[in-house]
Amino acid sequence: MELRTSVGSLTLDNPCILASGIMDETGEGMARVLGSGAAAVVSKSVGISRNAGHANPNFIEEEGFCINAMGLPNPGIKEYAEEMRIAVASGKTVGSVYASSPEEFAELAGCMEDYGACAVELNLSCPHAAGYGMEVGTDPRMVGRIVSVVKDAVSIPVWAKLTPNTHILKEIGRSVEDAGGDAIVAINTLRAMKIIPEFGRPFLSNRFGGLSGSAIRPVGVRAVYDLHSAVSIPIVGVGGICDHRDALEYIMAGASAVQIGTAVLKGLDVFSKVNGGLRGFMKEYGYLSVKDMVGVAHE
Repeated sequence: MELRTSVGSLTLDNPCILASGIMDETGEGMARVLGSGAAAVVSKSVGISRNAGHANPNFIEEEGFCINAMGLPNPGIKEYAEEMRIAVASGKTVGSVYASSPEEFAELAGCMEDYGACAVELNLSCPHAAGYGMEVGTDPRMVGRIVSVVKDAVSIPVWAKLTPNTHILKEIGRSVEDAGGDAIVAINTLRAMKIIPEFGRPFLSNRFGGLSGSAIRPVGVRAVYDLHSAVSIPIVGVGGICDHRDALEYIMAGASAVQIGTAVLKGLDVFSKVNGGLRGFMKEYGYLSVKDMVGVAHE
């Protein structure tokens, strides 16, 4: 059974990628993930300069979901160079960047290319960072402009990570494709909040955060399904993937690869388990390759 797949020009030994924001603060952490069965990793989202993020409390985990409002903490692109060097030496590493303007995105993407990233992922979808992410990623014209400027600045593939917090997802996806984007990553977290009744106030210091975990999988699968019918560029599915059946939902909805995030909190063996489960399923149902399963739910 052939687990090898591709996202545009990027070939992967299997369809499993580490999602941005989990186990990717350091090069050593990303190297551990690459040694645990992931075909590639995505770095944490990095900006131009150091960002402390939001104050505690900024994370809560309950049955079936997590909500985080980290606020994109990072040391800045120059200081992150050493972490990327370590990760790239261990395997395929996608550099995730966030910015408030097309020019900043292009500068950051250029740095990631210089650091050896195999692709750059544009974070156009974080729901809890003012002036970044979702705030620039829900305008199709701005998304198209950002992707176009970045494409002119780098030679590595450009992926756009989109938000589900919009009613015009297909239109935004088409703007990525029209601007020359190489792939779409869907989805980022859903805007959410948690209130503590005893205190009568929100739990998170930022009030709002991003919902992740298995609870968002049906939203992510629907988003990938919609995008597959609207664009011809590859899609990477992400959101609530815990086992091979979850991954299959995304693949059959139209994803060429998947990213796994929250499930990593329960153990790095999730990548080998998903890959093993995919092999077993493919053997039982007669699929020879991952490519044979991509988008079959549309047939």
